[in-house]
Amino acid sequence: MNWGNLESLLSGVNKYSTGFGRIWLAVVFVFRVMVFVVAAERVWSDDQKDFDCNTRQPGCANACYDFFFPLSHTRIWALQLIFVTCPTFMVVMHVAYREERERKYRLAHGDNARLYDNPGQKHGGLWWTYLLSLFFKTFMEVAFLYLLYYIYHNFELPRRVQCNLWPCPNQVDCYIGRPTEKTVFTYFMVGASAVCIVLNVCEIFYLIAMRMVKISHRGRLRGTSSKRRSSDTYCGGYTVTPEENNKENLAFMEKSGSIF
Repeated sequence: MNWGNLESLLSGVNKYSTGFGRIWLAVVFVFRVMVFVVAAERVWSDDQKDFDCNTRQPGCANACYDFFFPLSHTRIWALQLIFVTCPTFMVVMHVAYREERERKYRLAHGDNARLYDNPGQKHGGLWWTYLLSLFFKTFMEVAFLYLLYYIYHNFELPRRVQCNLWPCPNQVDCYIGRPTEKTVFTYFMVGASAVCIVLNVCEIFYLIAMRMVKISHRGRLRGTSSKRRSSDTYCGGYTVTPEENNKENLAFMEKSGSIF
């Protein structure tokens, strides 16, 4: 897997992300992708060779290894990283779609015409795309954590497992290579995934809160404008505001001598 291409694709997402999204992207690359590429793959590179059973029966060690390790940790983490980063491309594709619409609109109506104030601004359909991508990323993070726990029943790897599968002659003891080191990396990757889940949840609440603030602000502005329109006085074919009406009353009272 070429993680460099993935990094170059996701690097352009920063300008469309919030502060939480930028922190999430940094955590993904520094604490997950880099650790996975530099260390985790090497730790699990010879896991089947180091899986040793106290029997020489041909095929017994392979059957036991396949039973206890149906899906390698590194394969699960690679799929997890792909599934949690791909939803971010939905935002990039939506922005590219907006920019193409903006280009066609200017060609049809002139260079000064604008369809969007900012194609990358998160409002309208782009806001929903960004929010749905966060929900999908959070769901996939939780799903892969549950999958890892469901397959191995724990995040900690045991030193010894007992196996009585065919073609083993009887119940044999099998030993996992470097279980402590693998357990440390497993907890580290699980912790980094949990941090990403927290960041996604915080960003979801942040987007919803900012949207509610904008809606309430628009409601107050509309209420203020409607009050102003209702407080105006219609006179002689044109509208007179209360301030203008007060000025006219004061002038009339000065002329009539009723004000001192």
